[in-house]
Amino acid sequence: MKKVFKEVDSLDKRCYEEFGLTEDILMENAALGLYHQIPLEAKKVLITSGVGNNGADGITLARILHGEKEVSLYIPFGVKSSMAKLQLDRAKKIGLKIVDNIEDKFDVIVEALFGSGLNRELNQEVKDLIEILNKKKAYKIACDMPTGEFKANITVTMGAYKEKLFLDNKKDYVGKIIVANLGISEDVYQTSTKTYLLEKSDLKLPLRNIEDTNKGTFGHLSVVAGKKVGAALLSSEAGFAYGCGLVSIVENENYQIPCHIMSSCQVPKKTTALAIGMGLGNMYDDEYLKKFLFDGDYPLLIDADLFYRDIIKELLEYKKNIVLTPHPKEFSSLLKICGFGKISVEDIQTNRFYYVREFTKKYKDIVLLLKGANTLISQNQEIYINTFGSNILSKGGSGDVLAGLISSLLAQGYSTLEATISGNLAHTLSLENFTKNNYALNPKDIIKGVQTL
Repeated sequence: MKKVFKEVDSLDKRCYEEFGLTEDILMENAALGLYHQIPLEAKKVLITSGVGNNGADGITLARILHGEKEVSLYIPFGVKSSMAKLQLDRAKKIGLKIVDNIEDKFDVIVEALFGSGLNRELNQEVKDLIEILNKKKAYKIACDMPTGEFKANITVTMGAYKEKLFLDNKKDYVGKIIVANLGISEDVYQTSTKTYLLEKSDLKLPLRNIEDTNKGTFGHLSVVAGKKVGAALLSSEAGFAYGCGLVSIVENENYQIPCHIMSSCQVPKKTTALAIGMGLGNMYDDEYLKKFLFDGDYPLLIDADLFYRDIIKELLEYKKNIVLTPHPKEFSSLLKICGFGKISVEDIQTNRFYYVREFTKKYKDIVLLLKGANTLISQNQEIYINTFGSNILSKGGSGDVLAGLISSLLAQGYSTLEATISGNLAHTLSLENFTKNNYALNPKDIIKGVQTL
């Protein structure tokens, strides 16, 4: 996994104060990071630069490219920062072409308007410029972070990954993310953090490495069925496919279930993990639910309908070995029940990292998985980001499969955090070789994909 930071100004400052590097040195290396992403075959490059240091990065890049490519430097709002003024003066001295319109065709467009420091709403003039840039057919590079809805093929971020790059509303715009070296190795530049970007190598499959076993060796998962039994069936099928030795559906309605899944009207005594909430509806009252939730020392996975029940607050204060897997609307309900106030889905999506941290600050032992375009997994304010998900997964039943994968690992003895990370990675990576159209997913395709990871 890779380190991710809320901000890097403090890391830059450390370079100046501890290592004797200057702002100029870091900027030259930032521009070189952009330079190395310009395709060799590109001839005409447009660089749009803003008023501050992000714009200065763009101006520096223009100076480096001058003479090698046909460079057009566009500075629509002038320059304000001292570094932007310095870099512009240098660029002018070598005869760099500064343009007052962008009507030409270009092979590459570099957007260096605001970067990660932007913390205000864009005005209409900037939005109109971004719209013009997006309409141009060119390879597009964002400097540090795309401004607004600039749709980049690649984002070159400076020094380290930033949390803002992984907000759901940026996923359609960042493209591939590259970290530029600022003249000092990542290990030296970066300090400690509590936020990490998950990599494929972080997936720990439940591969069997001993032979003297029986079905009980690999855990017994129980899945509570509710009004929509299909959800419990998908969870149980996923749990069975992901290595669990035994899987039972707990139900009172005599549903038709697959022959390899067991059925019980109560939680089996040898249960090693329990999943509940998927398709539950209002089938059970709180007193009845307590039999599943408060009895037994097995870990719990809680999903879906239980996030609208007041009993969840009592449960979180009573038990520690719990995994919660809400989507943003369910998380909004959970936050309200747990005393965080009435927080809209829009507010949650704009401040995902903040609310995830606040929740796991209060409930330190609980593992929270907040679903989204980029999944956030957290325990005790540490956050793990999974970016491997795609719009293919936006189908009913996908979350039920995820619940089954995570709870299967819980049943097999993984810790709550390990189970959540590996279950979620398996869920997203299962579709890497999905060959059907991206609208055509059947939740069982995820299960098939997991079996061949």
